[in-house]
This record gives sequence, structure tokens and C-alpha cells, in this order.
Amino acid sequence: MASPLKVGYVPEHFSTPLHFAKKYYGLEVELIPFPSGTGHMITALRGGEIDVGIGLTEGWVAGLGKSQEAGDQDGGYKLVGTYVETPLCWAISTGADRPEIQSVDSLQGRKIGVSRIGSGSYVMGYVLADQQGWLSVNKEQASPFSYTVVLNTFEHLRKAVNSGEADFFMWEHFTSKRYYDKGEIRRVGEIYTPWSSWKIVATTGLVDGDKLDPRVDDLLEKLNLGIKHFNDNQKEAVKFISTELDYSEEDARAWLDTVRFPERTEGVDPAVIIKTVEILRKAGVLAAAGGSDPNAMIAKRR
Repeated sequence: MASPLKVGYVPEHFSTPLHFAKKYYGLEVELIPFPSGTGHMITALRGGEIDVGIGLTEGWVAGLGKSQEAGDQDGGYKLVGTYVETPLCWAISTGADRPEIQSVDSLQGRKIGVSRIGSGSYVMGYVLADQQGWLSVNKEQASPFSYTVVLNTFEHLRKAVNSGEADFFMWEHFTSKRYYDKGEIRRVGEIYTPWSSWKIVATTGLVDGDKLDPRVDDLLEKLNLGIKHFNDNQKEAVKFISTELDYSEEDARAWLDTVRFPERTEGVDPAVIIKTVEILRKAGVLAAAGGSDPNAMIAKRR
């Protein structure tokens, strides 16, 4: 009998349907939290530590695109499903007592804190720079920031902007908000992903042509049930988020108004990945001349 899949996920409010799938619908997987995010999961997938990852679209696509540019068409994983259809709001934060940083305009040329190279927090720094017009003509050689400080966890990022090790970082809005409310960090601005925010990936060993390992199919089907339960039981979702995941009830309810999960998690819309690659090329995360194939990133289904 095949062993249960090891599923990496970010232990934040977005994980609620995953927990409902396990609690109520017999999802038999080993859930492994990755508080440092998608970049860490990419390393774990390629290292055989996990089988499936649920993380940010931009992180998965950037990781596969860079592998393709380096001549590795395998990349270690494939996109197999869609977990969240709405964009993600990234809050831009600095230290509580950093009077020299008052707006997004003051961030050009400063030290950006990221969880990992290739993570969503890293990729969105370049998307922000592109939107602000900070990228030089030769995007691939010049950074819009003076230094990129790799800090691994959200806690380390918060400490770094207060110590001066980093000047700012980006993290999901509602996860950041409680630390604004406590006065630990200060909000400078926000930026939305220009794509639907969360995707599901599986190691290439679980993808055989147009077929997925039955355990992946079962995961996706049980996630559909977990999402339906989430949608049908909003009070229970708020209670879970506010008691198990350390968010206030007010913030949990506010988040519910901003998020939309798909009815069916199976499959990925190629147009979303093509658009993501285009924006990542424009932002200088992927090579402008190409070398990355969006369609090759997706596990093909009949």
C-alpha cells in the first residue's frame, strides 16, 4: 500500500479548507507546515522531503522558469491544481520607529527583506519595482534595491526592519495586520498580485503523462470537499482561524470577504501561468528573452 503523501503548506488562514478536508472528509496525508513560505517548499520538493506543496503562484512559476532557463526542463515539480482564485494582498512593512521611511516612494534603493530567494516575498519586490518604474533598462544585472536580506521567517523579517538589518519587507495583509495593531511594525503600503494567488504542485514523480498518482487525485477531491465545507460553515471557519491560527475574529471575518476558493481544485488555467511568466519577465525575475515555457510547467490532463 502506498504511503500517505507529505503535503507542505503555509500555516496561515488560507490553510483552513485543508484542515477541514483532513478533519471531516478523510484526507489521509501528512501535513508539514512551512512558515517560511513557498521558496522553502520548492527546496523541500526537490530534496524529496515533501510530495505536494500548496503555495504562491509567483513562487512556483519563478522556480520552474529559472530551472528551464538553466536547461532543466523537469524542475522537480509540476503545477497540478488551483487553490485560491483571488489575488493576494501583500502589505509593505517597515519598523515601528523608522521615520525615514514614510511611503513606497522612499523604498527605492533600500534593503529589502525576503524569506528566501525565489519566494513570493522576493518575487513581489521586483513586481513592486516594475510598477514603480525603478527597474533599469538592463534589468537582469541591476537590482532596484541596495541589498536583498534573506531572513527565512516572518518573525525574523519583523525583527530585521526594527533593527535596521532590512528596511522593508512584504507579507500577506491579514498576517501582517495583527503586528500593526500591536505596534511592532508599521504599514507603508500594499500591492496585489496580478494573478490568482495560490496553486498546488506535485513532484514530477507523481505525474505520469496525462495521469496523476491516485493519491494526488484523492487529495484534490478531498480539498474540494474541504472548500465546500469552508464556504458552507463560515462561523466555524472564523472560529478555527481565530483560535487555531492566532488571528482576531474581526480580521478573520474581514478576510472571508476578500477570498474565493475554486469549486474544483483540479487543473490550472494556462492563461494564468502565461500571464504570470510575462509579468515576471517584465519585472526582471525571469529572463526577458524567454527560455521559460509556461505550458511545460503544468501537468497536462485529459
